[in-house]
Amino acid sequence: MSLYHFLKKLFRLQFRAMGWKVHGVENFPKNGPVILVSNHVSNWDPIVAACSVPLNVSFMAKEELFSNPLLGKVFRNYLGAFPVKRGQGDTSAIRNALKVLKEGKVLGLFPEGTRSKSGELQKGFSGMILLMEKSQAPIVPMRVNGTQNLLTRGWGHIEVFVGPPISPEQLKAPEGVENRREWAADQIMKAIDNLSVANLH
Repeated sequence: MSLYHFLKKLFRLQFRAMGWKVHGVENFPKNGPVILVSNHVSNWDPIVAACSVPLNVSFMAKEELFSNPLLGKVFRNYLGAFPVKRGQGDTSAIRNALKVLKEGKVLGLFPEGTRSKSGELQKGFSGMILLMEKSQAPIVPMRVNGTQNLLTRGWGHIEVFVGPPISPEQLKAPEGVENRREWAADQIMKAIDNLSVANLH
């Protein structure tokens, strides 16, 4: 058993004991490539998101997490994560992301770019649309609730919603739209924001 699978199994046991609920997991594709995009309110979000879907997820993570040589090695070699320099066009991160998708795997992204302190969904970056266009991979929206202060107040409140895949064909901007990638990114963020038990199908 790989370290990834061992940790995933361990955290799933912990989250189940805390009342963790996942809705709509049947929406998740059985095979990649897939781009998984989620809201971001806590450092626990990558772990909760990865535990909530059946396939392994390679997350694009902030560069600061890789500053420690040991942790950086664990993130890269055992958890499949890779760094991104926030706030600038990181071509290396884009190449790594496309490599993940080319290999038929799942790429995990937090399109807000940083955690939302208020819990309200922030504007999403259009880079996810670039990755979708170049890979032709569908985007699966996810909403994670209850991960703020998870260890102290997360009991019974961790809830994950997995929406249906959105294909590139579904994100064709109407005529007159000046920035089609920004428009498409806004549609994805609306899909995340609207996720609930009532509209998962």
